[in-house]
Amino acid sequence: MATWPPTLPSLSGTTAIVTGANTGIGLVAAQELARAGARVHLACRNATKAQAAMAAIQEAVPDANLAFLSLDLGSLAAVRAAAEAFLATEEPLHLLVNNAGLLGSGTTADGFESNLGVNHIGVFLFTTLLLPRLTDSAPSRIVNVASRAHTRTKGIDFDGARKPTPGGTGFEQYCQSKLANVLFTSELAARIEGTGVTTACLHPGVVATDIWRKVPGPFRWIVKLFMITVEEGALTTLHCATTNDLVHGGYYDKCKPVATSKQGADPELAKRLWAATEEWVATPAPS
Repeated sequence: MATWPPTLPSLSGTTAIVTGANTGIGLVAAQELARAGARVHLACRNATKAQAAMAAIQEAVPDANLAFLSLDLGSLAAVRAAAEAFLATEEPLHLLVNNAGLLGSGTTADGFESNLGVNHIGVFLFTTLLLPRLTDSAPSRIVNVASRAHTRTKGIDFDGARKPTPGGTGFEQYCQSKLANVLFTSELAARIEGTGVTTACLHPGVVATDIWRKVPGPFRWIVKLFMITVEEGALTTLHCATTNDLVHGGYYDKCKPVATSKQGADPELAKRLWAATEEWVATPAPS
């Protein structure tokens, strides 16, 4: 695995979007992409935190070329507005890093189970809305931050997609949402083959980030003792974002392509999830 700090190729003349870039892995990735010369849009839900993150990046990289993009993955209307706002800039898009996510409970603004709604459904819609611009800007790349947690579930609870998280920490639903990230990447890879757009997903490691913010305190404090730093966690994201030999549709861990779970490698499940998600994003939220 690479060591910190990473040595990235020049990204001068490229434009990137990093979701959830106000903290954790996303913040580190945005900073290093900017250091390499990319223009980076920080796509975040909280404008105040995003501005603080931009100031921190600017302090570390004085010539960083940054912009803020308002994005709330828990609302399909907000996702559509974010995509429309970026497309209206008429900028090219060479790199989309789908980093933002959560582990929690409840439902989204559209009535989806929170983990699936934010970590997969919102990401699916944002990516597919931006795909024409990525294609026009090719060669370009989509990097999806998944997790090894996808190996800890047996499948996707399609019937539970429109129901609140069934109690506890939501860890089972989080694992399902990370399986959805893997399946989405594999099906996306098949659909964009030959367009000049490549994609991969990754396990960043078990990282001490704000994704654990909704997990009960005592458990959160204990598990964080065994986690890696955000810099270490960003290495595989940055590798997938910049390597010349990316395995299209691959799943990476410690900067190397590795096998997914059996469910993650199921093409029929990937197709079923894609079709279901298309229906979900097209269906209005219940009144």
